[in-house]
Amino acid sequence: MKVIRRRLALMAMGATLSACATRPAPPVQHYSLGMSRADFRDYGGAKANPCDAEQRWLSDELTAVNGLLARFVDGTDKLGNPSSVDHARQVELLKEAQRTLPPVLDVHESNLRGLARCGFKDKGAFPEIARRGGELTKEARGRLAEADGVLAKAALRAAQAQWKDDSLQREATARGTWCTETPKAGEATVYFARQGLDGSTEWFFCDGSRVEQRAGTEPAFVEPEGLKPQDRRRIKPPRYLEAAVGFPAEEIDRAPEGSAPKSAAPTP
Repeated sequence: MKVIRRRLALMAMGATLSACATRPAPPVQHYSLGMSRADFRDYGGAKANPCDAEQRWLSDELTAVNGLLARFVDGTDKLGNPSSVDHARQVELLKEAQRTLPPVLDVHESNLRGLARCGFKDKGAFPEIARRGGELTKEARGRLAEADGVLAKAALRAAQAQWKDDSLQREATARGTWCTETPKAGEATVYFARQGLDGSTEWFFCDGSRVEQRAGTEPAFVEPEGLKPQDRRRIKPPRYLEAAVGFPAEEIDRAPEGSAPKSAAPTP
């Protein structure tokens, strides 16, 4: 009986070892980022040993992810240059990567650590794959670390561009609200004021006059073009300067600084 029990125990142990040796490979995962594609396996997540994998498959998978990361890093190299023609496209790629890339980086780093424990780690292309993979994961994480700041600046620029476009319509609406169809020269009625992205401020008057103040200077009166002599005599610049200074600061149309722009039309 002892012999039989020993044989049964050995058979059970052999079955267990056989099951471990024949553990199926993790399923292939498909990942895309922009126009790039890569297939890989999560060996660590499946508690599998990448050293047991078919070496050609492992090499192809690690190389594919390295290639995708290289294209991501190269495809986001103009993020610091808003005037680049590729900047908008690169911002969209960064947004996508911020949402989807971190888990892939975690798996890739885990697989590279697993490769470092394999007996074939120094054979064939594996040394270069490991070296390049380490560099690319570091560079990709660096890009992602910059993402919040880059995307916030991009969003602000977009908001400022929209503000600039919409400001003209707000000005026209204010003119229709506060000015008569035939305003008289010399009536210092402010209908709209705007502070530009450069910090300069303009106050617009119904008779076509303006007061402008550039950053660091005093307000200056600007008379309308083509003013007739009799109308020029009616215009008293101090009145316009006084009206500009007295215009409520909270009603000046200002470019956004991270928040939505305020309406500048004076409240009736």
